[in-house]
Amino acid sequence: MGRVIAAGVALGLCAVLLGAPPASARSGSAQSGSLQLQVSIDQRPVEDATVPIDPASQLELQVVATNSGTAPVKVRSVRLSGVALALTFFAYDTTAPFEVPARGSVSRTFVLDLGDLAGQATGLLPSSVELLDAGRATLGEATTVADVRGSFWSVYGVFGLAMLVLTILAWVTALLALARHRLAPNRWRRGVRFLPAGFGTGLVAVISLSVLRLVPPEPAIELPVVLGAAAIAFLLGYLTPHPAPPAVTGSDTTVRLPVPSTQEFTR
Repeated sequence: MGRVIAAGVALGLCAVLLGAPPASARSGSAQSGSLQLQVSIDQRPVEDATVPIDPASQLELQVVATNSGTAPVKVRSVRLSGVALALTFFAYDTTAPFEVPARGSVSRTFVLDLGDLAGQATGLLPSSVELLDAGRATLGEATTVADVRGSFWSVYGVFGLAMLVLTILAWVTALLALARHRLAPNRWRRGVRFLPAGFGTGLVAVISLSVLRLVPPEPAIELPVVLGAAAIAFLLGYLTPHPAPPAVTGSDTTVRLPVPSTQEFTR
């Protein structure tokens, strides 16, 4: 059981450490590609802002694309996506081909139906608006934080609940092993035994802050929280007492106390 719990927590950790995109500023200007974007959602500029998204109503997405190059750029589609813990929890593509002339700008408005978003995510999620070409390559991107008014029982909410259950089980198994003196005699191995519980605690903290709309799960925040919780759990395991029974130490040798037999009490 302990190995299954550790494997489940490790899967969530690998998603954070191996798939986390590089940290970027919450701005509405393009980070890569050949186009610079200015984006508004429901007439609210996304630059340095948290944009509310209500799945119950249609979303109006306004994009102003500026081409500073010497050749026209052909856009095939626009994508709105949200990411947490390096996992994409929602993505909506709308095909609307247009061309941005060289050293020119084009403004386009898209209406998106996000009715099924309530079952995919909830809370604060780092999000992006991308313009894509025919090969699905990104021509320009604007990033923001979306306040998704979804259901707690969405994919994101259930993912957080599953991590909470695995984390509780990880702590229970580690503490039971400590109480029953079944931890390894080696301090480093005892610390490693507590690592899954620490990683899980960090993941649950990141998801909880996001769902409660306190802090978005951006890489600059989630990595220190997860690694810090793991370090604390490892230290707790490292400092746990030695599982061996107590012994009486003499001048030259160590003698363990004998256990009286039943016959000695009957004499």
